[in-house]
Amino acid sequence: MSLLTRRKMLKNAALPIAGTFALPTLAAAVQDASTPYQRPKLKITDVRTAVVRVHGLQTHIRVYTDQGLYGQGESTDAAVGTVSLINQFRRFLVGQDPLNVDALWERIRVSGIFAGAQGGQYVTALTGLEIALWDLAGKALGLPVYQLLGGKFRDKIRIYCDSDMEDPLGPESDRKLPWIKNQGFTAMKIDLDDASDPNRFDRVNWTANNAEVDRMVNWVRHVRDSIPKEMELCCDMHGRYDAGTAKRVAKELEPFRLLWLEEPVAPEDIDAMADIRHSTSTPIATGENLYMRWGYRELLDKGAVDIIQPDIQKTGGLSEGRKIANLAQTYYVPVAPHCVVSPIGMMSTAHVCASIPNFLVCEWHWINFPELWKNWVKEGEIIQKGYVTVTDKPGIGLEMNEEVAQKSQIPGTTWFEPTKA
Repeated sequence: MSLLTRRKMLKNAALPIAGTFALPTLAAAVQDASTPYQRPKLKITDVRTAVVRVHGLQTHIRVYTDQGLYGQGESTDAAVGTVSLINQFRRFLVGQDPLNVDALWERIRVSGIFAGAQGGQYVTALTGLEIALWDLAGKALGLPVYQLLGGKFRDKIRIYCDSDMEDPLGPESDRKLPWIKNQGFTAMKIDLDDASDPNRFDRVNWTANNAEVDRMVNWVRHVRDSIPKEMELCCDMHGRYDAGTAKRVAKELEPFRLLWLEEPVAPEDIDAMADIRHSTSTPIATGENLYMRWGYRELLDKGAVDIIQPDIQKTGGLSEGRKIANLAQTYYVPVAPHCVVSPIGMMSTAHVCASIPNFLVCEWHWINFPELWKNWVKEGEIIQKGYVTVTDKPGIGLEMNEEVAQKSQIPGTTWFEPTKA
């Protein structure tokens, strides 16, 4: 009997695998099992926009194809120039295969190196476009976006409620805090910065005096005492203060065991952020105003943050959001996305949150528009007892209720009108 060498054994073992998964065989299997929508002849024919104002300004973007399918995405915050930018991007898209999402994204990004493609409006516009492409790809392939991103770690996405209160000590607090509890949220957030604080000495300089710091502490104490002890509390300073103020506030708030203190200084002041983080036991979070994975590299390298908060609707898109999360995982940093958009944007964010291991919690910021939120999509309310269940429908899995959404259209803007040649 001849000796079976390791090389022969591996060669023999590989034969049935090669026979089953050889490229021509795989291609034939895909062709037999797929619908016409799933085949390479699918081409982009148009890109259209609609601009709304709810919590800030959002631009909805649709990518249309020659087979009747379209995908929808959403961008926010720096979305003011999105319509003009999308019109410029259109020349890179028409006639292209929409399933090559990353390649299309990269081509547009690189082409804008001298046009501001490092962040801001350029990346925000590209973000909404990228999300629309993923929605379209999922619809074409009959798969939910999370599956295209590599599968899911969880079925439900934990949501925290941004209370959006002007005065956490007043009647608004008495009304909102019980509502947040009754909706089943396990975490909530209040803002600490107050431009109208009568204790401020200067309308421009945000260095806080003792009275301002005391006001912040009183706000936190009141909310902490008013909500269930098991509900976690976050606080946001919106990047307005200097390092001295931020260090004092973080220290004063340690007894309240916050889930995090958000943007205590400007997002670009990474050295100060690191100094604050290492001076306190209060977890420090930031990231909603950073763009693409490159925007987070120094922040993570310098150990400047406990939690990162990419905004999936402006930081580059779904694939980029997952890459940012993967980068953060190498530093053992959890991800808590900033999210102030419609249910369409929320669900697209949820697909990313499902696909990453280091997800913590995601924001919801439409507390002042509950009826508009519930009716924005035909599927109705997507948040149940403080969680979003990631849909298994193709693409993002939601369809806009245009009759409702169009009520928030900004006057003078177009509503998904075909692009004129």
